[in-house]
Amino acid sequence: MAKQDYYATLGVARDAKAEDLKKAYRKLAMQYHPDRNPGDKQAEARFKEISEAYDVLKDDQKRAAYDRFGHAAFETGGSPGAGAGGFDFGAGGLGDIFDQMFGEFVGGRRGGGRGPRAGADLRQGVEIDLAQAFHGTKVTLRVPTRVTCDACGGTGAEDRKAGAETCPTCGGAGKVRAQQGFFVIERTCATCGGAGRVIRNPCRVCRGTGTVARERSLQVTIPAGVEDGTRIRLAGEGEAGANGAPAGDLYVHIAIKPHPLFQREGANILCRVPLRMTQAALGAEIDVPVIDGSRAKVKIPPGTQTGDQFRLRGKGFSVLRSAARGDMYIQVVVETPQHLTRRQRELLEEFEAEAESKGSGKDSPETEGFFAKVKEFFEGGR
Repeated sequence: MAKQDYYATLGVARDAKAEDLKKAYRKLAMQYHPDRNPGDKQAEARFKEISEAYDVLKDDQKRAAYDRFGHAAFETGGSPGAGAGGFDFGAGGLGDIFDQMFGEFVGGRRGGGRGPRAGADLRQGVEIDLAQAFHGTKVTLRVPTRVTCDACGGTGAEDRKAGAETCPTCGGAGKVRAQQGFFVIERTCATCGGAGRVIRNPCRVCRGTGTVARERSLQVTIPAGVEDGTRIRLAGEGEAGANGAPAGDLYVHIAIKPHPLFQREGANILCRVPLRMTQAALGAEIDVPVIDGSRAKVKIPPGTQTGDQFRLRGKGFSVLRSAARGDMYIQVVVETPQHLTRRQRELLEEFEAEAESKGSGKDSPETEGFFAKVKEFFEGGR
């Protein structure tokens, strides 16, 4: 089955910016993550497609190769030579030039060059809460992957000592060349699949690949101060390579759940605190929660208004790879009382009557100033 276009997989335009790609990926990854869809094979397959598409498009070099050659740029053993002609102009052929530009994922470790193919990289998403991001945490992941076959020790051969032999077709090069006029066409060797070696008596368990499918349990340490969208690379924890080749890497993508009280902005934390009208008018001392689990006292001065902020130094978020912390900002919102009792209404009416009788504007200077301007407006002072 032909692969779907990577841009269509993420639901973005071909000229989408990096930020748009990231937003689309995060939204879809959260929707189809295996942890949120246990036992749903379709969701698991969809999650893998989304991760594969984002991994290519977020990388400028990989994206450039994909835009030019499509999926052929990343197929095993396939340099985009088929699309680019596959010609070799002497010792420094087009294949060599392309390998130098995009070697890691076409002609290098991930490609179909000489030698056994390295294991594929894996991607796994994990969601943590804000407190875990602040303190740091350890999470256990169950990763479906491919591991070294125990029966053959990863050699792929039934007889470990016999191992693999040099491919008789390509002589170990992994590629074969054919002359066509002035040009030399180079293709992956069909006998060995580009490995350069063949196994005469393949292992009955892994059928010559040297790896078997298995689910691994892996503990991942997430450092304090990690940000939403961070990607952690675990070298060598991806799929085992075929026939004893190096393993791939595991990339863990971190998502942080929204918090009901705190909003993070880098190393700083914002906390929205509602105050009763009387607290704001008379002043008060309140306790507010801190992300580390402690409490802090905040003195509210008389006459505090909605929108006023109070800064608590060193009470913010952890700074990654540092003992430092950011600051915490208390954002005040003055709440108007509702469902008044008769006595409360009487007291407020007395308060309003006295405020109007004074007429100085000192109690509510902003109100008085606004209506003074309104009066000037209607009297022609526009």
